[in-house]
Amino acid sequence: MRSRTGGTGAGSRIHDVLLVLAGIAGLLAKKWLSPALGEITLSYFGNLAASFSVYYLVRMAFGVKLGRLAIAGVALAVVETFELTNGFGVMSNVYDPFDYLANAFGIAAAILFDMIPSERSTHDVRA
Repeated sequence: MRSRTGGTGAGSRIHDVLLVLAGIAGLLAKKWLSPALGEITLSYFGNLAASFSVYYLVRMAFGVKLGRLAIAGVALAVVETFELTNGFGVMSNVYDPFDYLANAFGIAAAILFDMIPSERSTHDVRA
């Protein structure tokens, strides 16, 4: 099985699904986090969490065909287009130019997390 950085095995797929779910959990938790973290949580944490999830959705869709930066570019295009089109015309959204920045931070967080080597990739499992 290959490492987290673009592997195609079942472990990599499960890893990516779990990170998509973590982003969704963050999106759902923003209401509960806002009393402790303030209004900024309600305004931008959802963008950050959703963008984080979209990065891993794109990674799952393209696998090893794309590198991290290409995955990030596709994911950023998706979330920024969503923002620009007011939820692709399906969802209503309050326009806030800082949402674009929050989306970029979510993608950046996903890239940084993706760069952390997994324990499996740093140790020889054949030993």
